[in-house]
Amino acid sequence: MTEKSHSTTTIISERVVVEKFKFTDLYKKEDWLAIWGAFILIAIAAVGVITGAFDFQGAKFHEWGSADSPSILNAFDGDILVNLLLTFAAFTSLFTLGNKLESKKASQFIGAFSVLFLLTTLVRLISAQELFNKYLEYAFWALIIGLLIANTIKTPLWLKPALQTEFYIKTGLVLMGAEVLFSNIQKFGLYGLGIAWGVTPLVIIFMWFLGTKVLKIKNNPLVITIAAATSVCGTSAAIATAAASKAKKTDLAFAVGTSLIFTVVMMVGLPLFIKAVGIDQLVGGAWIGGTVDSTGAVVLAGQTLGDLGGTVAALVKMIQNILIGFIAFGVAIFFTTKIDVQEKKESVGIGVIWERFPKFIIGFIAASLLFSFVLQPTLGVEQTGDIIKHLGQFKNWAFALAFTSIGLETNFKELGQKIEGGKPIALYIIGQLFNIALTYFVVWVLLSGRFFPIPAIQL
Repeated sequence: MTEKSHSTTTIISERVVVEKFKFTDLYKKEDWLAIWGAFILIAIAAVGVITGAFDFQGAKFHEWGSADSPSILNAFDGDILVNLLLTFAAFTSLFTLGNKLESKKASQFIGAFSVLFLLTTLVRLISAQELFNKYLEYAFWALIIGLLIANTIKTPLWLKPALQTEFYIKTGLVLMGAEVLFSNIQKFGLYGLGIAWGVTPLVIIFMWFLGTKVLKIKNNPLVITIAAATSVCGTSAAIATAAASKAKKTDLAFAVGTSLIFTVVMMVGLPLFIKAVGIDQLVGGAWIGGTVDSTGAVVLAGQTLGDLGGTVAALVKMIQNILIGFIAFGVAIFFTTKIDVQEKKESVGIGVIWERFPKFIIGFIAASLLFSFVLQPTLGVEQTGDIIKHLGQFKNWAFALAFTSIGLETNFKELGQKIEGGKPIALYIIGQLFNIALTYFVVWVLLSGRFFPIPAIQL
Protein backbone atom coordinates (compact mmCIF):
# COMPACT_ATOMS: atom_id res chain seq x y z
CA MET A 1 0.00 0.00 0.00
CA THR A 2 1.36 3.42 -0.92
CA GLU A 3 1.74 6.22 1.59
CA LYS A 4 -1.02 8.17 -0.15
CA SER A 5 -3.49 5.28 -0.10
CA HIS A 6 -2.68 4.53 3.55
CA SER A 7 -3.41 8.17 4.42
CA THR A 8 -6.69 8.02 2.52
CA THR A 9 -7.70 4.86 4.35
CA THR A 10 -6.99 6.48 7.70
CA ILE A 11 -9.06 9.54 6.84
CA ILE A 12 -11.97 7.43 5.63
CA SER A 13 -11.76 5.26 8.75
CA GLU A 14 -11.79 8.31 10.96
CA ARG A 15 -14.75 9.83 9.13
CA VAL A 16 -16.72 6.61 9.66
CA VAL A 17 -16.03 6.76 13.39
CA VAL A 18 -16.90 10.44 13.64
CA GLU A 19 -20.16 9.86 11.79
CA LYS A 20 -21.09 7.14 14.28
CA PHE A 21 -21.69 9.71 16.98
CA LYS A 22 -25.28 10.85 17.19
CA PHE A 23 -27.12 13.05 19.63
CA THR A 24 -28.98 9.95 20.78
CA ASP A 25 -25.69 8.59 22.14
CA LEU A 26 -26.04 11.07 24.99
CA TYR A 27 -28.99 9.13 26.37
CA LYS A 28 -28.50 5.67 24.88
CA LYS A 29 -24.84 4.88 25.59
CA GLU A 30 -23.78 3.48 28.95
CA ASP A 31 -20.93 5.96 29.57
CA TRP A 32 -23.22 8.96 29.23
CA LEU A 33 -26.04 7.32 31.17
CA ALA A 34 -23.63 6.73 34.06
CA ILE A 35 -22.72 10.43 34.04
CA TRP A 36 -26.34 11.61 34.00
CA GLY A 37 -27.33 9.12 36.69
CA ALA A 38 -24.50 10.21 38.96
CA PHE A 39 -25.31 13.90 38.47
CA ILE A 40 -28.98 13.25 39.27
CA LEU A 41 -27.84 11.82 42.61
CA ILE A 42 -25.51 14.81 43.10
CA ALA A 43 -28.33 17.26 42.37
CA ILE A 44 -30.78 15.58 44.75
CA ALA A 45 -28.21 15.35 47.56
CA ALA A 46 -27.19 18.99 47.05
CA VAL A 47 -30.80 20.24 47.16
CA GLY A 48 -31.43 18.21 50.31
CA VAL A 49 -28.40 19.64 52.12
CA ILE A 50 -28.89 23.23 50.94
CA THR A 51 -32.60 23.44 51.71
CA GLY A 52 -32.59 21.12 54.71
CA ALA A 53 -35.93 19.80 53.46
CA PHE A 54 -34.90 16.14 53.27
CA ASP A 55 -31.98 13.83 53.96
CA PHE A 56 -30.79 12.00 50.84
CA GLN A 57 -27.83 9.72 51.55
CA GLY A 58 -26.70 6.18 50.88
CA ALA A 59 -26.96 3.55 53.59
CA LYS A 60 -24.03 2.72 55.86
CA PHE A 61 -24.22 -0.06 58.43
CA HIS A 62 -22.95 0.83 61.86
CA GLU A 63 -19.85 -0.98 63.06
CA TRP A 64 -20.65 -4.10 65.05
CA GLY A 65 -18.71 -6.85 66.83
CA SER A 66 -16.97 -4.46 69.22
CA ALA A 67 -17.27 -4.20 73.00
CA ASP A 68 -19.71 -1.29 72.66
CA SER A 69 -21.71 -2.85 69.83
CA PRO A 70 -21.31 -6.63 70.11
CA SER A 71 -24.43 -7.78 68.29
CA ILE A 72 -24.90 -7.79 64.53
CA LEU A 73 -28.24 -6.12 65.24
CA ASN A 74 -26.30 -3.02 66.28
CA ALA A 75 -25.44 -2.56 62.59
CA PHE A 76 -29.08 -1.58 62.03
CA ASP A 77 -29.20 1.20 64.63
CA GLY A 78 -30.70 4.56 63.70
CA ASP A 79 -32.10 5.28 60.23
CA ILE A 80 -30.17 2.53 58.45
CA LEU A 81 -33.27 0.71 57.19
CA VAL A 82 -34.76 3.92 55.78
CA ASN A 83 -31.47 4.77 54.05
CA LEU A 84 -31.18 1.19 52.80
CA LEU A 85 -34.58 1.39 51.14
CA LEU A 86 -33.68 4.81 49.76
CA THR A 87 -30.44 3.48 48.29
CA PHE A 88 -32.24 0.54 46.72
CA ALA A 89 -34.99 2.75 45.28
CA ALA A 90 -32.51 5.31 43.89
CA PHE A 91 -30.29 2.74 42.18
CA THR A 92 -33.18 0.59 40.95
CA SER A 93 -34.77 3.65 39.33
CA LEU A 94 -31.58 4.97 37.71
CA PHE A 95 -30.22 1.66 36.46
CA THR A 96 -33.61 0.41 35.27
CA LEU A 97 -34.11 3.64 33.32
CA GLY A 98 -30.62 3.24 31.89
CA ASN A 99 -31.41 -0.30 30.77
CA LYS A 100 -34.64 0.85 29.15
CA LEU A 101 -32.87 3.65 27.27
CA GLU A 102 -30.28 1.13 26.08
CA SER A 103 -33.15 -1.00 24.76
CA LYS A 104 -32.57 -3.79 27.25
CA LYS A 105 -35.36 -5.71 28.98
CA ALA A 106 -35.99 -3.62 32.07
CA SER A 107 -38.43 -6.16 33.56
CA GLN A 108 -35.71 -8.84 33.71
CA PHE A 109 -33.26 -6.36 35.17
CA ILE A 110 -35.45 -5.28 38.12
CA GLY A 111 -35.89 -8.77 39.55
CA ALA A 112 -32.25 -9.72 39.06
CA PHE A 113 -31.02 -6.40 40.47
CA SER A 114 -33.13 -6.89 43.60
CA VAL A 115 -31.27 -10.14 44.34
CA LEU A 116 -27.89 -8.58 43.49
CA PHE A 117 -28.63 -5.70 45.86
CA LEU A 118 -29.56 -8.20 48.57
CA LEU A 119 -26.21 -9.99 48.13
CA THR A 120 -24.39 -6.65 48.17
CA THR A 121 -26.24 -5.73 51.37
CA LEU A 122 -24.80 -8.90 52.92
CA VAL A 123 -21.35 -7.80 51.72
CA ARG A 124 -21.71 -4.36 53.31
CA LEU A 125 -23.04 -5.92 56.53
CA ILE A 126 -20.09 -8.33 56.83
CA SER A 127 -17.56 -5.57 56.09
CA ALA A 128 -19.05 -3.46 58.91
CA GLN A 129 -17.79 -5.97 61.49
CA GLU A 130 -15.17 -4.23 63.64
CA LEU A 131 -12.14 -6.36 62.70
CA PHE A 132 -13.08 -6.60 59.02
CA ASN A 133 -13.87 -2.89 58.88
CA LYS A 134 -10.35 -2.05 60.02
CA TYR A 135 -8.36 -4.37 57.80
CA LEU A 136 -10.36 -5.42 54.72
CA GLU A 137 -12.58 -3.27 52.51
CA TYR A 138 -16.00 -4.26 51.21
CA ALA A 139 -14.43 -5.00 47.79
CA PHE A 140 -12.68 -8.04 49.27
CA TRP A 141 -15.88 -9.51 50.70
CA ALA A 142 -17.83 -8.71 47.53
CA LEU A 143 -15.32 -10.69 45.46
CA ILE A 144 -15.23 -13.57 47.97
CA ILE A 145 -19.02 -13.98 48.21
CA GLY A 146 -19.45 -13.64 44.44
CA LEU A 147 -16.66 -16.14 43.72
CA LEU A 148 -18.03 -18.67 46.21
CA ILE A 149 -21.45 -18.58 44.56
CA ALA A 150 -20.04 -18.70 41.01
CA ASN A 151 -17.73 -21.61 41.78
CA THR A 152 -20.07 -23.76 43.90
CA ILE A 153 -23.77 -23.52 43.14
CA LYS A 154 -23.08 -21.48 39.95
CA THR A 155 -24.52 -18.08 39.12
CA PRO A 156 -28.10 -18.57 37.83
CA LEU A 157 -28.88 -17.32 34.32
CA TRP A 158 -31.78 -15.19 35.53
CA LEU A 159 -29.37 -13.14 37.68
CA LYS A 160 -27.07 -12.22 34.80
CA PRO A 161 -29.12 -9.26 33.45
CA ALA A 162 -28.14 -7.40 36.65
CA LEU A 163 -24.41 -8.15 36.39
CA GLN A 164 -23.57 -4.88 34.67
CA THR A 165 -20.17 -4.27 36.21
CA GLU A 166 -19.09 -1.41 33.95
CA PHE A 167 -22.33 0.53 34.46
CA TYR A 168 -21.93 0.42 38.25
CA ILE A 169 -18.22 1.26 38.10
CA LYS A 170 -18.69 4.26 35.82
CA THR A 171 -21.49 5.65 37.98
CA GLY A 172 -19.39 5.23 41.12
CA LEU A 173 -16.37 6.88 39.51
CA VAL A 174 -18.33 9.99 38.55
CA LEU A 175 -19.61 10.21 42.13
CA MET A 176 -16.04 9.79 43.37
CA GLY A 177 -15.05 12.87 41.37
CA ALA A 178 -17.04 14.95 43.86
CA GLU A 179 -14.60 13.91 46.60
CA VAL A 180 -11.52 15.05 44.68
CA LEU A 181 -11.22 18.65 45.88
CA PHE A 182 -8.40 20.83 44.61
CA SER A 183 -8.58 22.83 47.85
CA ASN A 184 -6.78 19.92 49.53
CA ILE A 185 -3.62 20.98 47.72
CA GLN A 186 -3.64 24.27 49.63
CA LYS A 187 -3.56 22.47 52.98
CA PHE A 188 -0.10 21.05 52.39
CA GLY A 189 1.04 23.22 49.49
CA LEU A 190 4.06 22.32 47.40
CA TYR A 191 5.15 19.74 49.97
CA GLY A 192 2.10 17.61 49.28
CA LEU A 193 2.42 18.09 45.54
CA GLY A 194 6.06 17.04 45.63
CA ILE A 195 5.32 13.90 47.61
CA ALA A 196 2.09 12.81 45.95
CA TRP A 197 2.53 14.02 42.38
CA GLY A 198 6.31 13.83 42.13
CA VAL A 199 6.53 10.15 43.02
CA THR A 200 3.36 8.67 41.52
CA PRO A 201 4.11 9.13 37.78
CA LEU A 202 7.64 7.76 38.27
CA VAL A 203 6.32 4.66 40.00
CA ILE A 204 3.78 4.05 37.22
CA ILE A 205 6.44 4.42 34.52
CA PHE A 206 8.82 2.14 36.45
CA MET A 207 6.17 -0.55 36.92
CA TRP A 208 5.05 -0.33 33.29
CA PHE A 209 8.64 -0.87 32.12
CA LEU A 210 9.18 -3.62 34.70
CA GLY A 211 5.96 -5.43 33.79
CA THR A 212 6.12 -5.19 30.00
CA LYS A 213 9.89 -5.24 29.31
CA VAL A 214 11.51 -7.11 32.21
CA LEU A 215 8.83 -9.51 33.44
CA LYS A 216 7.32 -9.61 29.93
CA ILE A 217 3.72 -9.79 31.09
CA LYS A 218 1.62 -9.87 27.93
CA ASN A 219 -1.54 -8.48 29.51
CA ASN A 220 -0.98 -4.72 29.21
CA PRO A 221 -4.22 -3.62 30.92
CA LEU A 222 -3.36 -5.82 33.93
CA VAL A 223 0.11 -4.25 34.20
CA ILE A 224 -1.18 -0.67 34.14
CA THR A 225 -4.03 -1.49 36.56
CA ILE A 226 -1.61 -3.01 39.09
CA ALA A 227 0.71 -0.02 38.62
CA ALA A 228 -2.07 2.47 39.33
CA ALA A 229 -3.31 0.51 42.35
CA THR A 230 0.23 0.47 43.76
CA SER A 231 1.14 4.08 43.11
CA VAL A 232 -2.09 5.96 43.83
CA CYS A 233 -4.72 4.59 46.16
CA GLY A 234 -5.46 0.92 45.62
CA THR A 235 -9.06 0.05 44.79
CA SER A 236 -10.28 3.42 43.44
CA ALA A 237 -7.28 3.94 41.17
CA ALA A 238 -7.46 0.34 39.96
CA ILE A 239 -11.14 0.76 39.07
CA ALA A 240 -10.54 3.98 37.12
CA THR A 241 -7.47 2.68 35.31
CA ALA A 242 -9.06 -0.66 34.47
CA ALA A 243 -11.98 1.18 32.88
CA ALA A 244 -9.66 3.52 30.99
CA SER A 245 -7.50 0.68 29.62
CA LYS A 246 -10.50 -1.57 28.97
CA ALA A 247 -9.10 -4.26 31.25
CA LYS A 248 -11.05 -7.46 31.78
CA LYS A 249 -13.07 -7.94 34.93
CA THR A 250 -10.68 -10.64 36.08
CA ASP A 251 -7.77 -8.21 35.64
CA LEU A 252 -9.47 -5.76 37.98
CA ALA A 253 -10.37 -8.51 40.46
CA PHE A 254 -6.76 -9.72 40.57
CA ALA A 255 -5.29 -6.22 40.92
CA VAL A 256 -7.70 -5.21 43.67
CA GLY A 257 -7.37 -8.51 45.52
CA THR A 258 -3.58 -8.29 45.50
CA SER A 259 -3.67 -4.64 46.58
CA LEU A 260 -6.05 -5.30 49.47
CA ILE A 261 -4.02 -8.20 50.83
CA PHE A 262 -0.75 -6.26 50.81
CA THR A 263 -2.50 -3.14 52.14
CA VAL A 264 -3.13 -5.01 55.39
CA VAL A 265 0.57 -5.91 55.60
CA MET A 266 1.61 -2.30 54.88
CA MET A 267 -0.94 -0.80 57.26
CA VAL A 268 0.37 -2.86 60.18
CA GLY A 269 4.04 -3.17 59.25
CA LEU A 270 4.98 0.35 58.16
CA PRO A 271 3.92 2.17 61.37
CA LEU A 272 5.75 -0.47 63.43
CA PHE A 273 8.92 0.08 61.39
CA ILE A 274 8.59 3.88 61.66
CA LYS A 275 8.33 3.67 65.45
CA ALA A 276 11.14 1.12 65.72
CA VAL A 277 13.69 3.26 63.89
CA GLY A 278 12.52 6.53 65.46
CA ILE A 279 11.22 8.41 62.41
CA ASP A 280 9.29 11.51 63.48
CA GLN A 281 5.52 11.83 62.97
CA LEU A 282 5.69 14.38 60.15
CA VAL A 283 7.99 12.31 57.95
CA GLY A 284 6.38 9.01 58.97
CA GLY A 285 2.84 10.22 58.31
CA ALA A 286 3.75 11.57 54.87
CA TRP A 287 5.53 8.30 54.06
CA ILE A 288 2.44 6.31 54.99
CA GLY A 289 0.18 8.64 52.99
CA GLY A 290 2.28 8.19 49.87
CA THR A 291 2.68 4.40 50.01
CA VAL A 292 -0.24 2.64 51.74
CA ASP A 293 -2.86 1.98 49.06
CA SER A 294 -6.26 2.38 50.70
CA THR A 295 -7.38 5.78 52.00
CA GLY A 296 -9.04 4.20 55.04
CA ALA A 297 -5.93 2.18 55.84
CA VAL A 298 -3.80 5.33 55.49
CA VAL A 299 -5.84 7.15 58.12
CA LEU A 300 -5.68 4.23 60.55
CA ALA A 301 -1.95 3.64 60.03
CA GLY A 302 -1.11 7.33 60.28
CA GLN A 303 -3.13 7.76 63.45
CA THR A 304 -1.06 5.10 65.21
CA LEU A 305 1.86 7.54 65.02
CA GLY A 306 -0.15 10.31 66.68
CA ASP A 307 -2.43 13.18 65.65
CA LEU A 308 0.22 14.85 63.49
CA GLY A 309 1.05 11.59 61.71
CA GLY A 310 -2.61 10.90 61.02
CA THR A 311 -3.29 14.41 59.71
CA VAL A 312 -0.27 14.46 57.38
CA ALA A 313 -0.96 10.92 56.10
CA ALA A 314 -4.54 11.86 55.22
CA LEU A 315 -3.46 15.11 53.51
CA VAL A 316 -0.88 13.39 51.33
CA LYS A 317 -3.36 10.68 50.33
CA MET A 318 -6.10 13.22 49.52
CA ILE A 319 -3.71 15.17 47.29
CA GLN A 320 -2.62 11.91 45.66
CA ASN A 321 -6.25 10.98 45.03
CA ILE A 322 -6.66 14.07 42.86
CA LEU A 323 -4.40 12.31 40.36
CA ILE A 324 -6.95 9.54 39.72
CA GLY A 325 -8.79 11.46 37.01
CA PHE A 326 -5.60 12.68 35.33
CA ILE A 327 -4.07 9.19 35.36
CA ALA A 328 -7.23 7.61 33.95
CA PHE A 329 -7.27 10.31 31.24
CA GLY A 330 -3.60 9.70 30.40
CA VAL A 331 -4.02 5.92 30.37
CA ALA A 332 -7.04 6.18 28.05
CA ILE A 333 -5.11 8.33 25.57
CA PHE A 334 -1.96 6.17 25.83
CA PHE A 335 -3.80 2.92 25.22
CA THR A 336 -5.86 4.36 22.37
CA THR A 337 -2.98 5.99 20.51
CA LYS A 338 -0.12 3.60 21.33
CA ILE A 339 -1.08 0.20 22.69
CA ASP A 340 -4.22 -0.42 20.61
CA VAL A 341 -2.43 0.83 17.52
CA GLN A 342 0.44 -1.62 18.05
CA GLU A 343 -1.86 -4.54 18.79
CA LYS A 344 -4.30 -3.89 15.94
CA LYS A 345 -1.72 -2.32 13.61
CA GLU A 346 -3.89 0.60 12.61
CA SER A 347 -3.61 4.37 12.68
CA VAL A 348 -5.94 6.54 14.69
CA GLY A 349 -7.12 10.09 14.43
CA ILE A 350 -9.13 12.42 16.61
CA GLY A 351 -12.39 10.72 15.74
CA VAL A 352 -11.14 7.27 16.70
CA ILE A 353 -9.69 8.59 19.95
CA TRP A 354 -13.02 10.18 20.86
CA GLU A 355 -14.95 7.03 19.97
CA ARG A 356 -12.78 4.86 22.23
CA PHE A 357 -12.27 7.41 24.96
CA PRO A 358 -14.10 6.41 28.18
CA LYS A 359 -16.59 9.22 28.66
CA PHE A 360 -16.93 8.58 32.40
CA ILE A 361 -13.62 10.47 32.82
CA ILE A 362 -15.41 13.60 31.61
CA GLY A 363 -18.01 13.11 34.32
CA PHE A 364 -15.34 12.45 36.96
CA ILE A 365 -13.46 15.65 36.12
CA ALA A 366 -16.69 17.65 35.79
CA ALA A 367 -17.82 16.57 39.27
CA SER A 368 -14.41 17.44 40.71
CA LEU A 369 -14.42 20.89 39.10
CA LEU A 370 -18.03 21.52 40.17
CA PHE A 371 -17.32 20.78 43.83
CA SER A 372 -13.88 22.43 43.87
CA PHE A 373 -14.62 25.69 42.06
CA VAL A 374 -18.39 26.19 42.21
CA LEU A 375 -20.00 24.55 45.24
CA GLN A 376 -17.19 24.98 47.77
CA PRO A 377 -16.63 28.71 47.07
CA THR A 378 -20.41 29.29 46.97
CA LEU A 379 -21.70 27.10 49.80
CA GLY A 380 -18.61 26.94 51.96
CA VAL A 381 -16.51 24.04 53.18
CA GLU A 382 -19.05 22.71 55.69
CA GLN A 383 -22.07 22.42 53.39
CA THR A 384 -19.98 21.08 50.52
CA GLY A 385 -18.53 18.49 52.89
CA ASP A 386 -22.06 17.47 53.90
CA ILE A 387 -23.03 16.91 50.27
CA ILE A 388 -19.90 14.84 49.68
CA LYS A 389 -20.63 12.81 52.81
CA HIS A 390 -24.18 12.11 51.62
CA LEU A 391 -22.89 10.97 48.22
CA GLY A 392 -20.03 8.89 49.60
CA GLN A 393 -22.12 5.86 50.43
CA PHE A 394 -23.85 5.89 47.05
CA LYS A 395 -20.36 5.66 45.53
CA ASN A 396 -19.46 2.78 47.85
CA TRP A 397 -22.65 0.93 46.99
CA ALA A 398 -22.01 1.33 43.25
CA PHE A 399 -18.51 -0.11 43.65
CA ALA A 400 -19.77 -2.90 45.92
CA LEU A 401 -22.39 -3.84 43.32
CA ALA A 402 -19.62 -3.92 40.71
CA PHE A 403 -17.31 -6.18 42.72
CA THR A 404 -20.13 -8.54 43.66
CA SER A 405 -20.95 -8.76 39.94
CA ILE A 406 -17.30 -9.48 39.09
CA GLY A 407 -17.22 -12.30 41.63
CA LEU A 408 -20.45 -13.78 40.29
CA GLU A 409 -19.04 -13.78 36.74
CA THR A 410 -15.59 -15.19 37.53
CA ASN A 411 -14.35 -18.71 38.12
CA PHE A 412 -11.19 -19.57 40.00
CA LYS A 413 -9.61 -21.00 36.85
CA GLU A 414 -9.85 -17.62 35.07
CA LEU A 415 -8.47 -15.85 38.11
CA GLY A 416 -5.64 -18.36 38.42
CA GLN A 417 -4.59 -17.71 34.83
CA LYS A 418 -3.71 -14.13 35.81
CA ILE A 419 -0.90 -15.37 38.05
CA GLU A 420 1.32 -16.22 35.04
CA GLY A 421 3.92 -17.97 37.16
CA GLY A 422 3.77 -15.28 39.82
CA LYS A 423 4.80 -12.43 37.51
CA PRO A 424 1.93 -10.03 38.40
CA ILE A 425 2.56 -10.61 42.11
CA ALA A 426 6.27 -9.96 41.56
CA LEU A 427 5.31 -6.79 39.70
CA TYR A 428 3.29 -5.56 42.68
CA ILE A 429 5.93 -6.43 45.29
CA ILE A 430 8.89 -4.96 43.38
CA GLY A 431 6.84 -1.92 42.40
CA GLN A 432 5.71 -1.33 45.97
CA LEU A 433 9.30 -1.64 47.27
CA PHE A 434 10.39 0.93 44.69
CA ASN A 435 7.44 3.12 45.71
CA ILE A 436 8.38 2.84 49.41
CA ALA A 437 12.04 3.72 48.78
CA LEU A 438 11.38 6.61 46.39
CA THR A 439 8.60 8.08 48.54
CA TYR A 440 10.76 8.01 51.64
CA PHE A 441 13.60 9.76 49.80
CA VAL A 442 11.29 12.53 48.55
CA VAL A 443 9.60 12.88 51.97
CA TRP A 444 13.00 13.09 53.71
CA VAL A 445 14.24 15.75 51.28
CA LEU A 446 11.10 17.87 51.67
CA LEU A 447 10.21 17.41 55.35
CA SER A 448 13.39 16.58 57.25
CA GLY A 449 14.27 20.27 57.63
CA ARG A 450 17.70 19.79 56.04
CA PHE A 451 16.83 21.43 52.75
CA PHE A 452 13.48 23.18 53.23
CA PRO A 453 11.69 24.77 56.21
CA ILE A 454 9.41 22.36 58.04
CA PRO A 455 5.76 23.21 57.27
CA ALA A 456 3.34 24.08 60.08
CA ILE A 457 0.40 21.67 59.98
CA GLN A 458 -2.87 22.59 61.71
CA LEU A 459 -4.30 19.63 63.59
